[in-house]
Amino acid sequence: MAEPAASQSSAAKAPAGGFRTPWWLLGLALVAGAVYLMATADTGPADPTDATVPQSHTTVVFNSAIIVFREGLEAVLIFAAITASFRGANRARRRPVVLGAASAFGFAVVTWFIVQAVLDAASSLGPKLEAITGFIAVVVLLLILNWFVHKVYWTSWIGKHHRQRRKLLASSGIGATAGLVALGFTSVYREGFEVVLFLQNLKLKEGGGPVIEGLLLGLAATAVVGVVTFVLHAKLPYKRMLIVTGGMVGVVLVVMIGGTALSFQELGWIPRHDLPFDVPGWMGSWFEVYGTYETVGTQILAGAFVIGSYYLAEYLKVTRPTRRGRVPHAMRATEAPAHEATAADAGEDAPAFAGLVR
Repeated sequence: MAEPAASQSSAAKAPAGGFRTPWWLLGLALVAGAVYLMATADTGPADPTDATVPQSHTTVVFNSAIIVFREGLEAVLIFAAITASFRGANRARRRPVVLGAASAFGFAVVTWFIVQAVLDAASSLGPKLEAITGFIAVVVLLLILNWFVHKVYWTSWIGKHHRQRRKLLASSGIGATAGLVALGFTSVYREGFEVVLFLQNLKLKEGGGPVIEGLLLGLAATAVVGVVTFVLHAKLPYKRMLIVTGGMVGVVLVVMIGGTALSFQELGWIPRHDLPFDVPGWMGSWFEVYGTYETVGTQILAGAFVIGSYYLAEYLKVTRPTRRGRVPHAMRATEAPAHEATAADAGEDAPAFAGLVR
């Protein structure tokens, strides 16, 4: 009976990927269509040249540093979890992974200049460009949060890298070395790309000087945490630290969506209705909270999305399967899941997995 069940399981999973691709294509088409409409739309009665509430220099530096540190911390934790078990005979094979990670950092810098060139070419859009980059950044943040709460990426995302690593360690030759380089690259570049996207949006709104200062501070803080992480290595509670980064994504989303909604108001794309009370100026400077129903409403909806997504994921992956007498799809494990690794089959990998899920 076990074999047919496995076959049914495989058959059930096979179509999922096929159905997922059209949905991704549809989503990309909708985002591209929205960007096109924004780029070609007329501005409303609001004057897009009106001065907005500027963020203070310190605020911009702080926000930029938080973005860089958040993404950098996640990259450090993922990279540390992957390389923790490259010991003994496998120690020399850590070098291609390090090379891949270093290449990812360099390519992220190149990506910064590529994106900057694209934005310079689109500078004729004027204030619309700020709204478009804010919209794209919010979409990316929503995808990241969906990935975080529904895919439980602190196990599945890193687990995917671990499985790839074990497969590569079992092989040899140029192909295996190239695979290890790619493993290091993919573990870092995604975070670098997100940094580029979010900072470019902030740079358009507030200028390059304070953003660069925040970038350097964030990199310095990431470097310090990186040194501590690799000194302590498997003793770190990777899972809890990654959950903290997920919370930081939620905060960045709520702040960024307020500024994007304000840009839409200034262009006349959404209405403006003032709140019956004054909002302190520092709320706008620090948290992009402005005194209109529309901007505050979008931030409340974003916060509800963050919290609601967490509980929805918990219900779908834990509560509902448990009520139906099935094994939960995810849980707050205290040891490595059996399908990921065990002390018997992981060998030197076991300590890395134990540190990952604490």
